[in-house]
Amino acid sequence: MGWEDKYVGKNIKWFPTVTIIVPCFNEELTVESTISSLLNLDYPREKLSIIVVDDGSTDGTRSRLMQFKDCSRINLLWKKNGGKHTALNLALKLVESDLVGCLDADSFVNTNALKKIVPFFDNADIMAVTPSIKVYNPTTVLQYVQKVEYSWGIFLRRMLSSLGALYVTPGPFSIFRTKVFQELGGYRHAHHTEDLEMALRLQKNHYKIVNSHGAHVYTTTPFKFPALFKQRVRWTYGFLNNVIDYKELFFNRKYGHIGLFILPIATSSIFSTLYLAARILWNNLSSVFDTLTKFQIIGFSWKSPTFDWFFINTGVVPFLTLSAIILTFVILYLAIKLTDGKFTITRGIFYYLIIHVFIVPLWLAKAVFSTVFKRQISWK
Repeated sequence: MGWEDKYVGKNIKWFPTVTIIVPCFNEELTVESTISSLLNLDYPREKLSIIVVDDGSTDGTRSRLMQFKDCSRINLLWKKNGGKHTALNLALKLVESDLVGCLDADSFVNTNALKKIVPFFDNADIMAVTPSIKVYNPTTVLQYVQKVEYSWGIFLRRMLSSLGALYVTPGPFSIFRTKVFQELGGYRHAHHTEDLEMALRLQKNHYKIVNSHGAHVYTTTPFKFPALFKQRVRWTYGFLNNVIDYKELFFNRKYGHIGLFILPIATSSIFSTLYLAARILWNNLSSVFDTLTKFQIIGFSWKSPTFDWFFINTGVVPFLTLSAIILTFVILYLAIKLTDGKFTITRGIFYYLIIHVFIVPLWLAKAVFSTVFKRQISWK
């Protein structure tokens, strides 16, 4: 049991005031359900307020929001489109509560999510708490792949929390002490990943971030590859460029695990994944080329497969590849068991194992290319 687990399930003796900001841009399909999930939170009504900021939507978002215009707990704001960070900062000017958080307009919270988070703030050293994020109602193959991937993320956040090395405070329902923004300033553009930059800023200033495993938030995910590809390019591009901005954290003992180990490992894993993918692709293409050459010379010939231990490749790359595969299966088992309470073999696992390995190098390569050549990327 991690040190932070003692807070989960603890009786709440003090209910701080909380403001949840919902920034939205063209979210007509989900924003109504997002706000409804906040109104249904199991939390004292007089202690919870909601600020919704329409960042210049061009679809039917405004008409959806007008359904809540008479709700005393909700403050509706409208502005020209300027990006998510500008919408958040506009709302932060109005916040007077003890705690403040954000909920993306494509996400929904469990009724007990806030009660699972609030007890952590009994510890005066904790400045931010992140939730566990799950995929909402997957229907397509890609969404099932992402469901398994998000389980992996839940496991990773739990581990990084125990190390004091969380480097993202995700948009779906991360909660902060309001004084964080008073002391460190508001959100920044941050290469379209303001939630990652904010976490790094907290870490740089030695503000503690922890994860509440029991606080569940559900988010809608891309169901077609172009949207998923664009989202993941943005995430990877944002990570690379933000760690460049915060390069002073790298291998710096005073920043603990996140500086000495986590950021260097996370960064190097991007390049090692690309290297392994390129090496495997090259080896396969070489094998195909050799087979075609042999066919042109001697024609088709069939030999029954044989196995000889002597010809096993014991080089570094095969060893690392095998180790990575074994570690992947172990973490996958632990992640699904942690997320669902038990491990069951589902079609999502098969989709993940078959598809994920082929699509990840695509967006990693695009993000690295855009970073190296300073190409700008778009939000959506």
